[in-house]
Amino acid sequence: MANKRDNLKRVIVDFKKLTPEILALLVERYPDGYDDDQVVSFRNAKNELIEAIEVTTEDTKYLVKVSTKLEVTMENYDEDDYEDFDESDPEAVQDPELSDEDAEDLD
Repeated sequence: MANKRDNLKRVIVDFKKLTPEILALLVERYPDGYDDDQVVSFRNAKNELIEAIEVTTEDTKYLVKVSTKLEVTMENYDEDDYEDFDESDPEAVQDPELSDEDAEDLD
């Protein structure tokens, strides 16, 4: 018998498309951040190497692309910041202000 998780819809999510709902799931799953061994690596249709962390809902497996912006946003997460937004609104999650040290990590 096939595992129910094998039949989940799979969605790759970039920071620009991150919703409050997915962000909340990530913070719940990785309350202390994520480690290298929790990062999944794969090649997309353009043969680009993608690194992502996984979070699953009842019907969908999200692979959220790893980035400095994601790390900073997860570290500073406060659900009250998103109470005025719909939980599926990608406009709600704004680019974080990065310190000089964080910005260097982007290079």
